[in-house]
Amino acid sequence: MSLIIALANQKGGVGKTTTAINLGACLGRRGLRVLLVDIDPQANATAGLGQVAPPGRSVYQALIEESPLGEMIVETGQAGLFLAPSASDLAGAEVELVPAVAREFRLRRALAPVAPSFDYVLIDCPPSLGLLTINGLAAAHEVIVPVQCEYLALEGLGQLVYTLDMVRRNLNQSLRLRGLLLTMYDGRTNLSSQVAEEVRTHFSNTFEVVIPRSVRLSEAPSHGLPVCAYDPSNRGAQAYEALADEILASRPVATAGVAAPVAEGGAP
Repeated sequence: MSLIIALANQKGGVGKTTTAINLGACLGRRGLRVLLVDIDPQANATAGLGQVAPPGRSVYQALIEESPLGEMIVETGQAGLFLAPSASDLAGAEVELVPAVAREFRLRRALAPVAPSFDYVLIDCPPSLGLLTINGLAAAHEVIVPVQCEYLALEGLGQLVYTLDMVRRNLNQSLRLRGLLLTMYDGRTNLSSQVAEEVRTHFSNTFEVVIPRSVRLSEAPSHGLPVCAYDPSNRGAQAYEALADEILASRPVATAGVAAPVAEGGAP
């Protein structure tokens, strides 16, 4: 019974990759098997876990060459957490996917044989709404949207919600918005409180936990570690532990494998 969660937001620098790494590590620490799939050409999730994709063994080969994704998966050194790494080759995938058959379903098909071996699959999407992100959304059961607690935080969320609706109607009927996650929260400023209040007003499914702004959270990737391994007592580590608990507490009962295709047409 695998639950596939995409982390998506077309805005960069909102804590999406940080969330993917640390949520995955926290779930793994609870005895679960977690696969983190890095489909961002910048490969920040891969580097943040201290990994480098071996030559010819990255998500690129799974998406473009349709090689078995299982051959790409590596151990991260963190309990229960495995990685399907990204590489710079993926930068050209947006163009290469355009003429491909069933281009929006490449990731879904790649995940189908391996997802049942994991309790959770987390997909770290690039900061865009291009074909790679569409692949992530078409393969997922749920989406988590990290939102930075700063000015213009809501800018672009309307377009993201529209894209989610289009994917749901045309590609993945079972996709649901699990919730918005408030990140980089600074309780010393009125701005963070105001942004958090506005997000909660517009989106009732915003997570209760907020991720604080933390130097340790920023430092951990440079050591190739999630913050729960780098500094377990840090406020950021505790917040991600709480997020893992919140997700586990509200996990849907009926979920089986990769979401079934609805239609294999053009991108929305």
